[in-house]
Amino acid sequence: MAKTFQKNLTLRMGMVFMQPMIKLGLGGKGMHLLSVPDQESGTMQTTPVTVIENGGRWLVAPYGVTRWVRNARAAGWVELRRGRSRERLRLTEVGPEEGAPILREYVQKVAMVRPYFDVDADAAPEAFAPEVATHPVFRIEPGTP
Repeated sequence: MAKTFQKNLTLRMGMVFMQPMIKLGLGGKGMHLLSVPDQESGTMQTTPVTVIENGGRWLVAPYGVTRWVRNARAAGWVELRRGRSRERLRLTEVGPEEGAPILREYVQKVAMVRPYFDVDADAAPEAFAPEVATHPVFRIEPGTP
């Protein structure tokens, strides 16, 4: 059974460490800072994310429907930053058919998230289809709504 996400001290410290690295253009391949307005306060909330490139650009919610996911759904747009690059983009949530292969690639590339999934990283893409319901996948598109 997959682990339930809890933002613990280790994860918080990792995020605090990664944010300045990503701002400098460092960090792992595909790592960006995602900023989105909080639906309650309106202030920008920022978290590190990994962008997957596979026939387009994609975001995965590896820890489930977390705060950034709820805020992005409400706003319809996010800002992605890495180094000096800053883009304001639309997100389109996709279903299991389109999202399953992206989710599989994400789990294969980002080993630290594997405990949060009920399927093995080497499973067939269609085995990831049920996971899309609990780990949303978004297509990144230019512009804002």
